[in-house]
Amino acid sequence: MKTTVLIVEDGHEYIDRAEQFLSDEFEFTRAGNGGEALDLLRESAFDLIYLDMNFNRVGAHHLLGPWEQLTARFGGDQEQSRGFLETHQGVYVLSALREAGHVLPVLFSYDFSAEPKRWAHLSDRYAPLAYLSDNEGPDEVRKALRALSVAVLQ
Repeated sequence: MKTTVLIVEDGHEYIDRAEQFLSDEFEFTRAGNGGEALDLLRESAFDLIYLDMNFNRVGAHHLLGPWEQLTARFGGDQEQSRGFLETHQGVYVLSALREAGHVLPVLFSYDFSAEPKRWAHLSDRYAPLAYLSDNEGPDEVRKALRALSVAVLQ
């Protein structure tokens, strides 16, 4: 039986690459934004989530997060608020998933190596988590998904 993975991304790069190189071991479903991910998780069971960080190709109405609070923080600048939400959308999606009771392991597609304090905070708050940089190849993605899957079984 294949491990089921929900890929949450605003494009199709991850799903296309995953289906091409990893479908022998994993079964993939794609959500184009956090709302779609929540809907799919209500309808189907998944073993893992593979989550993009940057969502700059979705409409503003699909971005999760505190719009009003950010707009106030940025002096009323809605474009700056939108940019912030796009750049950090993966964290807002993860937060929404956890708030909805979904504690599946998550593999972030983002390089946190230069942000150890941020990664430690996210790991403490939202475990189980792992990350890979955006430019990792299929072999590294396979290894990371396997490791996350095995870690949860233990």
